[in-house]
Amino acid sequence: MKASLNNYRQAPRKVRLITSLVQGKTASQAQAILSHLIKRGSLPIKKLLDSAIANAGVAADTLIVKKATVDKGVVIKRWMPRAMGRAFPIHKHTSKVVIELAPKEAKK
Repeated sequence: MKASLNNYRQAPRKVRLITSLVQGKTASQAQAILSHLIKRGSLPIKKLLDSAIANAGVAADTLIVKKATVDKGVVIKRWMPRAMGRAFPIHKHTSKVVIELAPKEAKK
């Protein structure tokens, strides 16, 4: 009950803001949060959550987001021309996102 997104072209620091909102919530609550969030990364993270729910094969109400980790991916390196023939490095950061779901425990 796990899904991963590799080489997502957004900085990990920005994606962690999104995943921290859904961690510990039920899967259906997390879907609602992500669909109303005004951040660029909310749509890919929602699609990743939907994929994890489909991998589980059970209803979204019976699952919780156990862990949502964002790690640093590969850094794409480009060069920007500057004055007097110099070059300035540009680092385009990517993220590796993993969402892990677990079944919700019944309340006693």
